[in-house]
Order: sequence, then C-alpha cells, then structure tokens
Amino acid sequence: MKKIIFYSLTFLSLALIWSGCKKSNYPGGVIGDYVPLYDLRNLYKGSDVTLTNENMFGSSSITGVVISDHSGKNLPEGLLIIQDRRRLGLIRGISVAIGADASKYVPGDSVGIRVEGGVLKRVDGILQVTGVPASAVTKIASNVPIPPNRVGSSFILAKPNDYESTLVAIVKAGFEPGAGPNDTYAGDKTINDGFDNFTLHTEATATFANTGGLNFNGNYYGIIFNTVTANGTLKPHHRMRTIKDAVALSSTPDIASAIITGYMADAEGGDGNYEYMQFMATRDIDFSVTPFCVVVTNNAGASSPTGVFPIKGWATGADALKNPTGLVARTYKFDLTSGKAAKGTFFYVGGSSKMINGSKSKSIASANWIKAKNYTLATPAEAPAGNGDGFGLYTSGLFANSGNASGFAIFEGTTVNVNTAPIDVIFIGSGGSLYNAPSAGYKIANTDFYDKINPITLAPQPYYRSGENTLCFNYQLPADQGFWNKLGGIYNPSLGKWVKARSQSDIDLNTSSTLEDIEGTSLVRIINAVTGEYIRTDTIPPTRLK
Repeated sequence: MKKIIFYSLTFLSLALIWSGCKKSNYPGGVIGDYVPLYDLRNLYKGSDVTLTNENMFGSSSITGVVISDHSGKNLPEGLLIIQDRRRLGLIRGISVAIGADASKYVPGDSVGIRVEGGVLKRVDGILQVTGVPASAVTKIASNVPIPPNRVGSSFILAKPNDYESTLVAIVKAGFEPGAGPNDTYAGDKTINDGFDNFTLHTEATATFANTGGLNFNGNYYGIIFNTVTANGTLKPHHRMRTIKDAVALSSTPDIASAIITGYMADAEGGDGNYEYMQFMATRDIDFSVTPFCVVVTNNAGASSPTGVFPIKGWATGADALKNPTGLVARTYKFDLTSGKAAKGTFFYVGGSSKMINGSKSKSIASANWIKAKNYTLATPAEAPAGNGDGFGLYTSGLFANSGNASGFAIFEGTTVNVNTAPIDVIFIGSGGSLYNAPSAGYKIANTDFYDKINPITLAPQPYYRSGENTLCFNYQLPADQGFWNKLGGIYNPSLGKWVKARSQSDIDLNTSSTLEDIEGTSLVRIINAVTGEYIRTDTIPPTRLK
C-alpha cells in the first residue's frame, strides 16, 4: 500500500511539473518583429533563400542604422545598407535593394524594413535582400550615433563575410607603393595598415575619384563589399562613401633609424650581466658621428625609486640615497657612441659577458656589439651614482621578471630627459607604477603598437598606458629557462612604418645555442619599397616580398 501511495504521489508530482513547465514556456509571449542581421545572414548557405516568417524565426522585418551615403557616388546604386549588433554584441550588416530611394537615407537614420517575401541572394558578390519595395522601409529616428569600428585588414581578409556591408575604419594606413604627386583615388589602390595589404576601391564616377594629394598616412572609413573569385571564395574590398571618409594623420614619414628585433630578459641561471637587446639598423649608422642611446626600465616592486610614478620619464634613473645597494635601477642608460651598423644588419646592447644564454653558454662576442658593459658593478668613484651612462645605478637585473612591467627604448642622441621621446620602444607586461595622468610616465614612439595621437579620437596619448597605448609583450615561463624573445614583423623605411606588425615568438635556448639561433631565425625584415625586396645582409639570403 505504501508503494502504491509513493508511486501515485510521484506520478502526480511529475504531472504537475510537466504542466507547470508547459504553462510557463511562452506565457503570453510574442516573437519580436525584427530578426537580428547576424541570424539573417546565417540563413544563406550558398543558394537563394526566400524569406518567410518561419525561416526568420517568427519575425518579418529587420532593423538597423543606415551606414550608406550615396552622395559620393561610390557605392553600388540602389542599395540601402544598414548594420546592427543585436546578436552577441557583434556588428553585422546587410544590403537591401530598394532602388533609387536608397539615396534618400543618410548615415545615422534608424530604419525598420519588412523583408518577408524578399529573397536573400548574392548579387555581384554582395549578399543582399532583393524583391523588397521602397515602401517596406520605415524611418524610425535620425542622427543615431555610429561608434567607430576599427578593424585590422588581416581580420577582414580572414572573415570577409562577417564584415561585409559594415562600416569599418582602416587605421594608420598608407599606400603600397607610396602615392605619387599625380596619383588619384580612382580605381583599385593598395593600402597597408600594419596588418596586411588591402584594396581601396573608388569608382571612376565617384565625386572624389580624381582627387589627388593622397594621404601619406591616414584613416580610411568606409563599407566592406565582396566579389566572388573564380574558385568561389570571397574577396573583400573597401569603399569610401565620400572624401570625408579619408582622414589625414600625417603627410611626412616618421622614420626610425633603428628598430627593436629581440631581447634576452631572463637568461638561464642568474641574469646579472647576461641580459641583452637586439636591434636592426634601417640605414647605415656610424655611431661615432650620429650617437644613440638605449634606456631600459625595470618596474619590479624593489626597483628604485620604489612605489612612485616615473615623474622624470625614461630619465628617472635610481634613488641612490634611498637604495644605496643599487639592487634594481628604475631606468638604466647605455650611450652608443662608437661602432657602425650597416642597413639591414643586427647590432647588440647589453652585458659585457656577451654570452648567448647565461654563464654556462657560448660566447656571441663575434656579433656586432655597439655597447657592452658590466651593469652589475660600480667603482668607488662611481658610487653611489652607479655606472649607467648619465643615470641608473648598477643593478642585478635590467629587466623585471616579477609580473611588473619592464621594457626598453632606443633614442637618437644621448640626451634623455622628461620630455624626450624614443624612436622605437617595447614593453613586457603592464604591472607597476607606470603612468599617472597627465604627465608622469614613459613616452612612446609611433610604432606598430603605439600612437602618440589616438588615430580615432585624435586625442594626445604620449605615454605607455595612456589612451589606447596598452599593448605589451608577454613574460615567458618557467623562469630562468633562457627564452630568446624573437620579434617578427616587416618595416618599410621609405614609409616610416611597420607594414606587418611585430609578433612575439620564443626560442628556448640552451648552453649549446649559437648566434645563428637568434639571427638566422629572426622574422623581422626591412624592405625596399621600390623593388619589394627584403634588405638583409646577415645569415638569411634576401628573398622577394610576397
């Protein structure tokens, strides 16, 4: 009897639970009128799709903000182009063929479009909704803000469907090859933003097609469209809407005479006198005629001065009175005043040991050492000022391996003060007292990672960690393993910019490693903008730039 009662109660409970779930499944709910553009685009699987209430998940319309502007006559005629971010916060766009009325709408108009009964198809490579009358569009609002969407060209090339019919900003882009005085926007031009080469397309009938004076370095706003190649893949290109979509950033190149290509920040065993930095000359340099200097910053918790922001910037040095042992200098300076480096060759700055990976490793004294000194020692005459060239106490480690930031920079000339900016700089990590607005911090150069002026807002951001200057390289673990930090990238001295941004990869060196292991495997190149050839005179034979 007890079992019968138990099973009866169990079945009754399950019935109540089932009925409760059924009742609450959609208690009076109504499917929204608008299907997100993300979901709409995903309906297309390579063949035409007639849009119905069923395949649009119960919806009949789409909505978004208009990004097309036909006044410049550079967009495909008859297409009203909108975008939204209603699914997963991802921006997606779509082109809707409504004919001549498309030109009546301007960027910032919010619209709803009834697309039920229309056909989703690719026309001239562009995914669009066809068969929709102009009367299907309802304007909801005007002057809706459209936040800038900065996208590296390599991301668009990798996923052209995701960015099609969206408004993007290709930032800090220059023409490849460099634009001449008689060049105009008309046709297909190649631009490079440090991520990859990309096609900027301008119709011959565009109002700005014959505009000259192409920007040396600028931002290019516009809409991404695709064509379909012979093998069926999508090939993206960028179209400005009007000449206002071209925003000049500079008209002259900012050329770095030397660039940073690698570093040993944590040798196998003790670091003292075994850390070093690798550079590449982008022109022939005689350091006795044109001196340079290198400054390293260490922001570990014990670095001197401790717990304060670098109010003197790269010239902060160390506080000898508060830290007379000089265990860690906040910044340490090497003056480069002798020696030569030919264009496209490596040179080195660091400890006087000139060992590749700590005390038990092989010598690389045969490399081009422009400055090597034992930064762990100070003579009595130098103490407590230390042995940095101008500032910096003797130190047991140039680089922090604690999680706080370290980094280094190269400067033209040997004078470094609170106002001096480098020609190239990198940082490893982001912790510690690095930047205190508005004027305490480490100044940066215009590089592949950093911008003195925010390229979107045009606001000043002259320091590491100010504005958008937050990128850094990573620490390598485990500690004391002897990783060579190899930096890849392609630098074009004629344009004064990285046409392929640096990336970090690491070689786990051992005591038998040789100079070939850090020079022969380098991924950094500088190129001749005219011939397209890599300029190198070390162990790698020159090859054509692909």
